[in-house]
Amino acid sequence: MMSAPDFTDHRQRTLRAPSSDASPQGDSMTFEAPRRDLPQRDPRHDDLDGDTLREECGVFGIYGHPEAAALTALGLHALQHRGQEAAGIVSYDGERFHSERRIGLVGDNFSSAKTIERLQGAAAIGHVRYSTTGETILRNVQPLFAELEGGGFAIAHNGNLTNGLTLRRQLVRIGALCQSTSDTEVFLHLVAHSRRLRFMDRFIDALRQIEGAYSLVGLTNKKLIGARDPLGIRPLVLGELDGHYILASETCALDIIGANFIRDVENGEIVVISDEGIESIKPFPPQPARPCVFEYIYFARPDSIVHGRSVYEVRKRLGEELAREAPAEADVVVPVPDSGVPAAIGYARASGIPYELGIIRNHYVGRTFIQPTQTGRETGVRMKHSANRGVVAGKRIVLIDDSIVRGTTSVKIVKMMRDAGAKEVHFRIACPPIKFPDYYGIDTPEREKLLAATHSLEEIRRYIGADSVAFLTVDGVYRATGYEGRDPVTPQFTDHCFTGDYPTPLADITGEAPRQLSLLAEAG
Repeated sequence: MMSAPDFTDHRQRTLRAPSSDASPQGDSMTFEAPRRDLPQRDPRHDDLDGDTLREECGVFGIYGHPEAAALTALGLHALQHRGQEAAGIVSYDGERFHSERRIGLVGDNFSSAKTIERLQGAAAIGHVRYSTTGETILRNVQPLFAELEGGGFAIAHNGNLTNGLTLRRQLVRIGALCQSTSDTEVFLHLVAHSRRLRFMDRFIDALRQIEGAYSLVGLTNKKLIGARDPLGIRPLVLGELDGHYILASETCALDIIGANFIRDVENGEIVVISDEGIESIKPFPPQPARPCVFEYIYFARPDSIVHGRSVYEVRKRLGEELAREAPAEADVVVPVPDSGVPAAIGYARASGIPYELGIIRNHYVGRTFIQPTQTGRETGVRMKHSANRGVVAGKRIVLIDDSIVRGTTSVKIVKMMRDAGAKEVHFRIACPPIKFPDYYGIDTPEREKLLAATHSLEEIRRYIGADSVAFLTVDGVYRATGYEGRDPVTPQFTDHCFTGDYPTPLADITGEAPRQLSLLAEAG
């Protein structure tokens, strides 16, 4: 029997004895009581006013494997970069569903053998979370579960529904009782309220009512289900281990358990896995995919393969394109670690300027460290990054980062370089200026807080204190991914943060009248 995953985290832990909560149908589900349902400190405070992009979630599911829960925990550990606030797993043992949901990191909560043993069964789904819709409190931690007419249903969601609030108001108006503030619960209610008879028809009925970006994994007493939005904005892959199928947000979650990659789940596709095998359903009219380009720029782990492309190789090519578009006379190329490293390697290779580690990252800064004062808060960058003075002093440096959001971190990094004796600092950004907020599952500030939306290039240079600043162009991003440039008629990616071209309706933002719920239409 497979033991509980070893996440090589040797920090002291306090183990809490579990207790059982009453389930909706008595013995149809077991809940283990985790930490108290209290609001948690927002970890964005660790990042200097949230001056970074955040992917919201990662999902994982496996069907038919006797060690489903342990493998799910390992898969979530590989997806930890997609969400660090909370994690959860729901399993099914043939009779009951079992749920463990926790605030905090996967390794801190799912490395206990007792926890894994409580998640009995050969089928499981899991979720890691970083919230935008809903506070980080336990009732918002996924997977969510409900007892439906045909049995239990658990759901985990990566992305964001752009009509989620609008649908939620309609559902509440007709009597739905919402227990969380997550838009994932909206989908659960849509399935529950559908007038269709078969479960998959109800699932499809719910999908047709939601808008935005999503990759879903769901678990019933007979099926593991994966679904991707019609444009394929959020990623989802299909894998296999010892003849058992797996769904995951990225291929790195397959690699950690030794599973084989089969293919990407297609845009608009539903994959249904059961004892009978695997079935593909395509309920939407075919259209070109527009996956999120930020998977290549920032979100996906470098060792993942996204739509047939190595993320690491694409990021190096982003740096190469940047070197061609925005050359600089300098002595060394220095990455802002860790996300700027591949682009810096590419920039150095294309420019012929030596690559050096001029900034050293401290990987042991605890996430729970609380700065006592505003002055202390401003030391956050120095705690996380420190200048390698021997590399920087007296040198003209090209500083490479993956993106600029608010710019507060960039100001401190540039100052750090100057304090370490840099003669010149030329800042180069391996993506275009971020001028528009995201509504598809990326945590971005309001537009007025995006530096590039409110400042010219010269104003940005003066604000961050660099000798020069340049961003990669939109076409440069597309060339790095293998295209000649952006197709303005049918863009190959979702790139609205750069272009303002939102590919779906934004009902919750624009206030446009939504489509009527199908259950209301049928009743009328």
